[in-house]
Amino acid sequence: MKEDNYILGISAYYHDSAAAILKNGEIIAAVQEERFTRKKGDARFPIDSVSYCLNEAGIVISELDYVVFYESPFLKFDRLMETYISFWPAAKKLFTESFPLWANHRLHISREIKRELGDGFVGEIGYTDHHLSHAASAFFPSPYEEAAILTLDAVGEWSTSSVGVGEVNNVELLRDMRFPHSIGMLYSAFTYYTGFKVNSGEYKLMGLAPYGEPKYVDTILDNVIKVNDDGSIWMDMSYFNYAKGLAMTSDKFHNLFGGPPRKTEETIQQKDMDLAASIQKVTEEIILRSAKYAYELTGKKNLVMAGGVALNCVANGKILREGPFENIWIQPAAGDAGGALGAALLMWHHHLDKPRNVHPDDSQKGSFLGPSFTKDKEQIYLDSVGAIYELIEDEKELIDRVSDLLKEEKIVGWFNGRMEFGPRALGSRSIIGDARSSQMQQTMNLKIKFRESFRPFAPCVLHDHVHKYFEMKEGRESPYMLFVAPVKKEERTELSEEEIKKMNDPDLRKRVAVPRSTIPAVTHVDYSARVQTVDEKRHGRYYRMMKKFYEKTGCPVIVNTSFNIRGEPIVCTPENAYKCFMATNIDCLVIDNFMLLKEEQQEGLLPEIANYKDLFELD
Repeated sequence: MKEDNYILGISAYYHDSAAAILKNGEIIAAVQEERFTRKKGDARFPIDSVSYCLNEAGIVISELDYVVFYESPFLKFDRLMETYISFWPAAKKLFTESFPLWANHRLHISREIKRELGDGFVGEIGYTDHHLSHAASAFFPSPYEEAAILTLDAVGEWSTSSVGVGEVNNVELLRDMRFPHSIGMLYSAFTYYTGFKVNSGEYKLMGLAPYGEPKYVDTILDNVIKVNDDGSIWMDMSYFNYAKGLAMTSDKFHNLFGGPPRKTEETIQQKDMDLAASIQKVTEEIILRSAKYAYELTGKKNLVMAGGVALNCVANGKILREGPFENIWIQPAAGDAGGALGAALLMWHHHLDKPRNVHPDDSQKGSFLGPSFTKDKEQIYLDSVGAIYELIEDEKELIDRVSDLLKEEKIVGWFNGRMEFGPRALGSRSIIGDARSSQMQQTMNLKIKFRESFRPFAPCVLHDHVHKYFEMKEGRESPYMLFVAPVKKEERTELSEEEIKKMNDPDLRKRVAVPRSTIPAVTHVDYSARVQTVDEKRHGRYYRMMKKFYEKTGCPVIVNTSFNIRGEPIVCTPENAYKCFMATNIDCLVIDNFMLLKEEQQEGLLPEIANYKDLFELD
């Protein structure tokens, strides 16, 4: 008799494909396909992710019991067809481009799954609802026996947001908002209009918001949308084009806000900053009302969240401070990738009716669910490219040397253990630096990340010190970097007249360069910070390295940003890490127990990626 049960969840074909695997209900592995293909937000069938998950579980394809797709293709097709008919003939072009994909490919997910997995797969294939997958991904790994559930997204089948409840091993959706009215689509419309890429530029819009004033809030509320007390919204679709065309906004939208969308290469204007501030404020109000409604509807003291909009950590911070809930837990892979995990969990707890063991910290395992590499494989690769390295077997020596480099304001690429699942680097695939440095933010943006200089960096803070530096309760956890909190007034610095003048300069590089606190590298222009708490149980060596830095400097805070450059996914392999190291101004690379110093490396080892350095001129 077969003792173990293996369930594979899959999200694919729309954005950020992923796979996740459970063994007897325990999360074993989860990863996004982009990390293997190196194509950001890759939507293809996640065959490499599936292979990794099977390998991590130690099984072959024939031992897989179930494969679960994260949404219902038939319901989604129904919504698309009804939308095309409703907006015909304006939707004719969209229909002619997308219908063949559905007719020949996406409507037959079972066939695609069997074809991709091969003849060895003999298990069952299942589907679930998109927002139910989100809800499951938020509740089942959470540390709560029961909780209110809030899913906020662009669109699944018909639902765009939902309110539900989770109790023991069951989740139920109680209310939903339906397409075309969508907070995710609304935010993405402003992302598009201000010149950023939909499905990836929303982070940029959120980071731009503190530079502006919310001057357009009344314009938005008086013309574009209506916000109800329960957080649902009604959108005047004459301002939008996503239901019938290939763009997000219409000419009516452009006329209302004074011109066409900003082109990506054009300079960001004050108007763009004010629009960002305005839609962020509107979004925060919508999410706060939704959370309050979820509390009233369910009466639960805990809240769990998922869906792409749940990654709006500024709004999350507002719920934490102003909302009615005692505790909040958000799925680290809140977007479509997390749906793969939710789908697998639904199969285990709902279809198979298996019990749930609630872990007091959560069962997400720090979200360190991706690949790790052996010392032998790492060394073979480093030798193959002629890298000059030192193998430091003693951890105390390694973290002592890394903390010294950070103290000297060196920038370190930190590659350790299993890769993170989700969009945030949480101390496994991170670029780190000294938060006390007034130059670190600009240096990392322009010489390491090759990205817009206005974008803030996140602080990692030792868990026991979070309340000393940020407006958060003592002991409050934020291990997944999903809450923004103000820097405490005691840590802020008084600005000189010259610095105040720079704060109003149209050049964002000058504004962001003004040191505002004792940890200027992670303090945004509005004194906010996207906080990650670090503890030894979840973060192991990363925590011990930070603790050593604290012992040497008296500062329990460092800068943490994802180990990648603009436009690329977070690094997955030692090869990815080494190439990023060599193509940027990172001073030191640590790959588990291997340390590489830039000054010791030979020039010209990687001519094929020398063009990365040219990106410096773009910022």
